[in-house]
Amino acid sequence: MELKTLVSESELKERIKTLADEINNTYKDSPIVAICVLKGAVMFFCELVKYLKMPVRMEFVSLSSYGCSKHSTGRVSALNVSLPPLENEKVLVVEDIMDTGLTLKFLLDYLRTKCHVEDVKLAVMFDKKCARKYDIEPDFYAFDVDDKFIVGFGLDYNELMRNIPYVGYYEKQKN
Repeated sequence: MELKTLVSESELKERIKTLADEINNTYKDSPIVAICVLKGAVMFFCELVKYLKMPVRMEFVSLSSYGCSKHSTGRVSALNVSLPPLENEKVLVVEDIMDTGLTLKFLLDYLRTKCHVEDVKLAVMFDKKCARKYDIEPDFYAFDVDDKFIVGFGLDYNELMRNIPYVGYYEKQKN
């Protein structure tokens, strides 16, 4: 099976620059804490924060609802959510893909109730609206994606293919 290109490397970089401009216009010069959801968002996160103009503190959490599957398990595993005090901070959560919304609902609830952040916004590389099960929407997103399992630019299958510099997918097999 051949990996087909969904979004090229150059398209990714251009859209991420534009997305950074949207975020810059929202926050102006206010300092923010940008939280990367590992591992999938790391390439998107690194590319995005390069273009943010306000003071940015970078933090990282590790959550999973997929395990080694192509489908959500329906449970969030909080592998590492150790964060410094965030009370009264403006937080931007950066995630690779928002599909069911389970992982991000968990994290946003955690930040609001346990960390008492002043404001939390969500930036995702891919918004997969067709899979949404929770009433949550990203504040910023780079691309819409339909019902495809995508890999590359941080997105993986079984911990592989994160290093591909573009985002691709495999055609579903016809029976």
